[in-house]
Amino acid sequence: MAKRARMYWLMKSEPDEYSIDDLQRDTDECCPRGRCSWDGVRNYQARNFMREMAVGDLVLFYHSSTKPPGVAGVAEVCRAAYPDHTQFDPKSKYYDPKSKEAEPRWSMVDLQYVEHLAFISLATLKDTPALAEMKVVQKGSRLSVQPVRKAEFKAVVKLGKGKTRVR
Repeated sequence: MAKRARMYWLMKSEPDEYSIDDLQRDTDECCPRGRCSWDGVRNYQARNFMREMAVGDLVLFYHSSTKPPGVAGVAEVCRAAYPDHTQFDPKSKYYDPKSKEAEPRWSMVDLQYVEHLAFISLATLKDTPALAEMKVVQKGSRLSVQPVRKAEFKAVVKLGKGKTRVR
């Protein structure tokens, strides 16, 4: 069986909830095995995209619901999709009483920090011709997990390189 080609993604997080700095800290210090669970996704299309992720896929870490929103860094998928435990916890804000352990509705993946990039605002992404078809720049694009083409990923990283923060 042929090995699947690496895929690329964009995942949004509100920086006051969980930022690229938090992912770096958690990858370095807090998370067992140096990875952090990306839980709480409650959109079926975003969940389905997470279920397509594989170990080694790369992620553009996007800060949303902030002024300005934009790409802050890069992460890597270090564990493929598995059941999101928060769906079964009545004390969690992500609890889903309709989800059953035998047939979980929601999944999560584990990420690990790769690097910070110089912040690339949504306006800059929109003004970059190579990114004209990128989902995040499309009007009405609110999905928290979305695929990114390899060329788009490389273009975004190139925009943020040269100014990359030292870890």
